Amino acid sequence: MREVRRWWQSLDPAIRLTGSYLLIIMLISFFFSVVLYYMAAGQLSEGLRHQYLRFGCGPGCDPQGPVGLIVREELAIEKGRLIAQLAYFNILILIMAAASSLWLARRTLRPIEAALEAQSRFSSDASHELRTPLSAMQAEIEVALRNKKLSKDEAINVLKSNLEEVIKLRGLSDSLLRLARENGLDYTAVDLKIATAEAVSRLQVLADKKHIKIVDQTDSAIVSGDYISLVDLISILIDNAVKYSPENSQITILSDTSSRFASLTVKDNGPGIGNTHLTRIFERFYRADVSRTGSGGYGLGLSIAKKLADLHQGKIEVKSQAGKGSEFTLKIPVLKQGA
Repeated sequence: MREVRRWWQSLDPAIRLTGSYLLIIMLISFFFSVVLYYMAAGQLSEGLRHQYLRFGCGPGCDPQGPVGLIVREELAIEKGRLIAQLAYFNILILIMAAASSLWLARRTLRPIEAALEAQSRFSSDASHELRTPLSAMQAEIEVALRNKKLSKDEAINVLKSNLEEVIKLRGLSDSLLRLARENGLDYTAVDLKIATAEAVSRLQVLADKKHIKIVDQTDSAIVSGDYISLVDLISILIDNAVKYSPENSQITILSDTSSRFASLTVKDNGPGIGNTHLTRIFERFYRADVSRTGSGGYGLGLSIAKKLADLHQGKIEVKSQAGKGSEFTLKIPVLKQGA
């Protein structure tokens, strides 16, 4: 029994799921075949009994006589023919069910396998990102402990460096928690112009350090959403633009409203993103070689932004060329009048 179980577990998941589907289908088919056989056999017996009586063999007739023998032989032939037809029917069901079950099993497992692969990749990337600052902190502390002539200023520098790494780890853990957040949003009527203004104020200090001018040209647009989450989302887009824009440049924020969507576009003059990276920039921990080098981030910002947009039934579109800057456009359904 253990050998059979071990052999079963060694099979491809799609094959095992196909076998499970097929077993269920064939059990149902066999059950109905048995029911159909007894129903049909009963009707055949009843029909042949009427023929038996029609041939003049009444209640007192010898059932072992010539007429009775003919009826029994006919009944046996019809039952054999019925069994053959049901067997043929079940073989057809087996072939068709095997093909359809295999197709359905592969179709069912495809998103599950993709989710498991993404989870495995996410765990691996998260472990790597956590190990890097921890390794740096460990190395600095070990070097400091081995230095018997460690001065107060050197100890302070080690503590400052470790504090920077702790702050990075805190930011990473906060980002991971935000990615895991799937509910708890408080949907109200939100003006994107107000949310954008608060997001700009959050990033103004960071922009001033690089002498970057943020030009907010947004108009009022009412959407249904969680105000704090929308401010976070817009802040991520602006923060992304500030990080990858050169000093003394400009970031422009534009808006547009149609009958269905309110759009918010953040344009920068950074290095841009190559076509090979555009399809992957929303993946967790992904950082393009050109557009994200030296940013100091973990590659989680745009993943969080995409998830927040999804929670608001919106989407983020990107237009970019290497060396020509980028445009990130957020589209969210507008709030209908009377909603």
